Amino acid sequence: MSETPTNTLQYRLDGREDAPVLVLGPSLGTTWHMWDRQIPELTRDWRVVRFDLPGHGGAPAEPFTSVAELGDRLLATLDAIGVQRFGYAGCSLGGAVGLDLALRAPHRVASLALVAASPRFGTADEFRQRGVIVRANGLEPMARTAPEQWFTSLFAGAQPAIVDWAVQMVRTTDPACYIAACEALAVFDVREALDRIGIPALVLVGSEDQVTGPAEARTLVAGIADARLAVVPGASHLAPVEQPAAVTDLLIEHFAGTAPDTSGPLTVPPLPAGPVPAAEPAPAAEPTEAGRPDPYEKGLGLRREVLGDAHVDQALAGDPGGAFQDLVTRYAWGEVWSRDGLDRRTRSVVTLTALIAGGHREALADHTRAALRNGLSAEELREIVLHAGVYCGFPAAETALRVVARVVEEETTPPA
Repeated sequence: MSETPTNTLQYRLDGREDAPVLVLGPSLGTTWHMWDRQIPELTRDWRVVRFDLPGHGGAPAEPFTSVAELGDRLLATLDAIGVQRFGYAGCSLGGAVGLDLALRAPHRVASLALVAASPRFGTADEFRQRGVIVRANGLEPMARTAPEQWFTSLFAGAQPAIVDWAVQMVRTTDPACYIAACEALAVFDVREALDRIGIPALVLVGSEDQVTGPAEARTLVAGIADARLAVVPGASHLAPVEQPAAVTDLLIEHFAGTAPDTSGPLTVPPLPAGPVPAAEPAPAAEPTEAGRPDPYEKGLGLRREVLGDAHVDQALAGDPGGAFQDLVTRYAWGEVWSRDGLDRRTRSVVTLTALIAGGHREALADHTRAALRNGLSAEELREIVLHAGVYCGFPAAETALRVVARVVEEETTPPA
């Protein structure tokens, strides 16, 4: 195991030192051991690099803020061990890293395998809600539901030791790093950039995967010019664990003949024109008459991050003319909430206090949900209400306490 500075990742090397390099990326909640059953075959021809996500498998708990930042840490790790070009296979979040590298560093990646991956993982609301649940309850709810997310019921029933291993991987993950990964996946979206990937790609998916299944895999194949689809029968999300032989054979077949040339200096070709999206695509802001960017688009993006897509969509739909919602989005979110003077947690505290004082119950419920997304705990929310009671009146605080308690219960109770 390597010593790991904060800008690199914990990694492991297997195979001959003179062999071409293949990098294997893990799924959220797993460690590099998810690839253990591929190693004997892959190391016959490859020098295999496996890495752990921050806070996973005993790795330093240094949360990352985006998939691109995780990709940068991986490249820094490979630089530190002298790897220039490499093949890359990643599962789920590891697959997102592969897509990011294929877009931002195509000169480094010789060939790509995307396992249980997607250009867009669910919705932003789903991942932010997962972060709220982990912040309130720890990782036990995620650990408890991991087997049904990762494996078919047939496999889980026949392999209790592997199921126990999977549960323990999640339980021993650092919660803050898990939440940060959820936040990074909430804004990961490269759907509009897939046609710019020119690297040969294998898109591999379990036939029974209910997380990122065959539909998401076909989206990748349709978007990437040189991609082929492989559906593994009898496998769910962690296909490398559930069907190791089939996955290994597909990887060997795909990477054969694409071994990177590691001799000589690394040549960096010009990147494709245009920016690579690192988050949900949004229209460019139109300049105002004064030359400043229109705050509407900035406000709309921030409003969606804080309040959630469902809430914002409902609010916009309820204002047919759009004038009131335009005002709210432009000034409350594009001008005030987006200022640098206070962080989002502090702005949530101020907002909640004002809503308690004004007796605005519905808005208080909405902003209690927002406060949980912004990192406030249930205990902190109760303290805010208690403190506000002294200055806003105890009747107002008593009503607020009921609203806050109801929302906290709804938002932090794990799915059955």
